[in-house]
Amino acid sequence: MSMYRFKTEYLDLKQTAESGQIFRWETADPGSYDRAYEIPAFGRRIRIYQKGCDLAVSCSEKEWNDIWASYFDMATDYRAIAEKIRLTGDGFLIRACEYGSGIRILRQDPWEMIITFMISQNNNIPRIRNSVKKICKICTPDDSFPSPSTIDPSIFDDPSLGLGYRAPYLKEMCIYAKAHPEFTDELISMSYDEAFETLLGFKGIGKKVAGCICLFGLHHIDAFPIDTHIRKVLDRYYPRGFDPAPYKGFAGLVQQYMFYADYKDLPFDPQASNL
Repeated sequence: MSMYRFKTEYLDLKQTAESGQIFRWETADPGSYDRAYEIPAFGRRIRIYQKGCDLAVSCSEKEWNDIWASYFDMATDYRAIAEKIRLTGDGFLIRACEYGSGIRILRQDPWEMIITFMISQNNNIPRIRNSVKKICKICTPDDSFPSPSTIDPSIFDDPSLGLGYRAPYLKEMCIYAKAHPEFTDELISMSYDEAFETLLGFKGIGKKVAGCICLFGLHHIDAFPIDTHIRKVLDRYYPRGFDPAPYKGFAGLVQQYMFYADYKDLPFDPQASNL
């Protein structure tokens, strides 16, 4: 098996896996490394290993450069973003950035993000993962994520998928995507505001889900979706309101640091924030 090895900073596989943006990574035997994950994306699978800043990937250097480097957003300077956050003087956000500094905004498949985040509404991560895994198993022989053309919309009527009230919305979305094969390409070509408003036009997609699709599926880094975790952070640390505008170009990453800090119960005294 070909293995490509490299060093990098500001990438922590475990932090990224727990940041609420992915539902199909699986832990793997790390061997001599600290952690490992099997990652399915774009009809392919790799295994990636990490020990500190050392990483090893089960692919050639060419495949890494052609496909996976973009997936892991390797072209973005996360160190520079961390420095900009430090300069804000926002005590909580600085602490959250330091705590989750290995999180990256992955460049994931838009269609997969549409379906998975529609499932995510009023749901928890274990249940979302279980539903997505069952859909993949039913629709594709290799458990890859099914395209609109390979999904029979009637599968969403299966109660064992655990979709509840979301089932008819997912069914309607699949029927639409089958009839409009250019749908995701059109979304990709849109501005953030255009994509956000387009997504809101579908039943089962509210502002939070539309924001997550824009951030994680279309890589609109200024998206700032507000879920229960983010609402708790804003209510506790920013009672006078939080304006993401000063973080233009990386507001979505700020959102991820906030999400991770709340999800992991980061100890922090609200009085330490000077905002």
